[in-house]
Order: sequence, then C-alpha cells, then structure tokens
Amino acid sequence: MLFVVLLLVLAALGLLVPALTTTSTPWAWWSVAASGAAAVVLVLDWWRHRRPATGDRPPAPVATGPAPERGQPSTPDDEPAEEQTDAADLLVVTDLAEEVRVLDERPRYHLATCSWLGERASLGLPVSEARELGFTPCGVCLPDSALAAAQRASS
Repeated sequence: MLFVVLLLVLAALGLLVPALTTTSTPWAWWSVAASGAAAVVLVLDWWRHRRPATGDRPPAPVATGPAPERGQPSTPDDEPAEEQTDAADLLVVTDLAEEVRVLDERPRYHLATCSWLGERASLGLPVSEARELGFTPCGVCLPDSALAAAQRASS
C-alpha cells in the first residue's frame, strides 16, 4: 500500500511540473487529484490495520498466587524498583566511601546483605563511585537509607 502511495505522490509531483511551467490549469487539478488519491489510500491502509476496539479483546489474565512484597520483583530476574531516596539521605550518601555491590549490566546498587542480590556475582564499589557511574539504589535493601542511618549513628 505504501508503494502505491509513493507512486501517487510522485505522479502528483510529475503533474505539478507542467502545471507550473505552462498556463494550463488541468495539470494542476490532476496533481491535486493524485495527491487526494494518495491520501485516500493512506486512510484505507490505516483503517485496515488499525487495532480492534477494547471490547473485542479478551480480558487480561488475572495474576494468581501471593503478591510480591513491597519492593520485591515479581520474578528473581526482574530488576528491583529504585529506592526513593530522601534528599537529606542523598546528601549524606554522596560523600561516603562505604562499599556497595553492583551487578554488571544492571542499574542498581545493593547492600551486601540484599536478598535480591543472593548468589549473583557482584562487584564492590564505594557508594559515591557507584552514584557517579549512574547506578541507582535498590528498592529491596534500601542502601541509601541504611547507609545514611549508619552514618548518622556513628557521628
């Protein structure tokens, strides 16, 4: 269908050239007709390929079984949610040299005791460096809150 539209648009352009170089107006009208035909073909193509209305679709499957805990991913391979770090905690954490764990090709950093981290191979980095590299805190082990609380307790 798009090939037909392309041909009609090229025909309209070809008809426009003699319309502009001569004083004959039928060439211009034929160009307009070819452009209109291209528009009609596009609308027909859209109409044929549009998605069915929501009433035509079967209902979405309902999840059975217990819901995952807050912050827990639905499956072990899913990425955990990002911790919503408090601004005060963020100021404390950005200067810390405490070690956090990161997984290669994953966006979150974790505490060594994180249940989501489990037995996965991880690398240790200072939390300030992990933040500089673009890693974000895990929503399961809440490393920013824990590290900030530990820093405040030691001060």
